[in-house]
Amino acid sequence: MGLGAYYDNYILVLIFMLLGVALPVVSLTFGRFVRPKNPYAEKITTYESGIQPEGDAQVRYHVAYYIVALEFIIFDVETVFLIPWAVTLDQLGWVGLNLMLIFIAILALGLAYSWKKKVLEWN
Repeated sequence: MGLGAYYDNYILVLIFMLLGVALPVVSLTFGRFVRPKNPYAEKITTYESGIQPEGDAQVRYHVAYYIVALEFIIFDVETVFLIPWAVTLDQLGWVGLNLMLIFIAILALGLAYSWKKKVLEWN
């Protein structure tokens, strides 16, 4: 591999970096010139519906909503790991089956702990 081929790789990376920056900048700039500009009092309010906001925007939510959302994300991501395992189960054999059973047992322990701490209740 000569020195020219070595620099060709960097030139390709540089081209892609320039395209990655130039395309959004050009499209946003083009959009600024093309879009209609008609600001009026109701349009520049907080909500374009024209309804005046009432109360404070800083609303406090119960922490249980966040915990349930985090648990959902954790279990959702962990179930994605089951798909490649299921596809390659015949190649993994008993070792793969045992490891996945351990993995599922750990997830079940986490769910049981959350259930015991009454995190999943909405009271």
